Amino acid sequence: MNAYYSDHFVLPLPPGHRFPMEKYSRLRDLVGELPNLFLIEAPAASDTQLLYAHDASYLLRVTSGKLSDAEQKEIGFPWSEKMVERSRRSAGATIAAAKSAMQEGISGNLAGGTHHAYRNRGSGFCVFNDAAVAARTLQKEVSSKLKAAIIDLDVHQGNGTASILQHDPSIFTLSIHGENNFPFQKEVSDLDCGLDDGCDDQTYLRALHECLDQLDNRFRPDFIIYLAGADPHEDDRLGRLNITKIGMQLRDEAIFQYGLDRNTPIAFSMAGGYGKEIESTVAIHLQTIQTALQFQLRY
Repeated sequence: MNAYYSDHFVLPLPPGHRFPMEKYSRLRDLVGELPNLFLIEAPAASDTQLLYAHDASYLLRVTSGKLSDAEQKEIGFPWSEKMVERSRRSAGATIAAAKSAMQEGISGNLAGGTHHAYRNRGSGFCVFNDAAVAARTLQKEVSSKLKAAIIDLDVHQGNGTASILQHDPSIFTLSIHGENNFPFQKEVSDLDCGLDDGCDDQTYLRALHECLDQLDNRFRPDFIIYLAGADPHEDDRLGRLNITKIGMQLRDEAIFQYGLDRNTPIAFSMAGGYGKEIESTVAIHLQTIQTALQFQLRY
C-alpha cells in the first residue's frame, strides 16, 4: 500500500501554537516500520488542480502572500512560503493517494483532511480543501464519469467541503460529526449526522452503518475519499465524544469493509486529532493505517 507524506515540509509556527504539527513526523516514523507499506514523498498540487475547487483570486492571495490579517487569523496559521508549499503538498498527497487507490484498492495520505477550507477562503487550520480538489482531479484527469463520495468522520463537520460541492451531483458529501462542536454554523452536506456530546461507541457505530446504508441507497459511489479523523476519540481535547480506541478501529473497519464489499477504491487521510497527549492521537492514526493495510491486501 502506498502512503504519501509531507511532514518534512515544516510549517513554522510560534511557540505554544495549539496545532499538533509534530504528530505527522511521529506517525511517519512509526508506519515506516510496517511491512507492505511504501512511503512516498507527496507531490505538490498544481494551480490547475487547486482551481478545480478554489477561486483564482483566493489562490493568488495565498501564493503571493496577500492574505489579509483577518484571513490568516481564520486559517489559524501565519502566512509563509513554507505554509503555501506544505498546503500544496497536503492536497497533492490526497490526489496521489486517490490515483494510487484507483489501481491498488486503498492508499493513504499521512496528513490531509483539510475540510474547513472553502472555495474562496481558508478556515480552521485548512488552506486548500484536499478532498474536494482530489475528487475533482480524478474526474478531470482519470474519468469524467466518476461518481465520488467523501465520507468525513472527523469530529468537526466538513463545512468547506459541503459548501464547495453543494451543487455537484457527481460528488456525495457525508459528514458524521459532533452537532455542538466547531464549526458552529454548519453547512448542508448531502448527508449530515450530528451527534450529541458524550456519544458512545454503540451510538456512533449505529449512526455510521445507517449513513452507509443511505449512501448505498442514494448514490452508490465508484470511489471513496475517507477522512479518518482521530478526534472522535474519548481522549481528544476538542472532540467531546466518548469513542474508545476499539470503537475507532470498528469505525475504520466499517469503511474499508464497505469499500471491499463493493470493490470500491478508497483514498484516506488522517484529518484532525488533538489528543490530551499527542501519543494517543498518533496511536489512533497508526491504527487506521494498520487497518487499511489489512484490507488492502484483500482487494
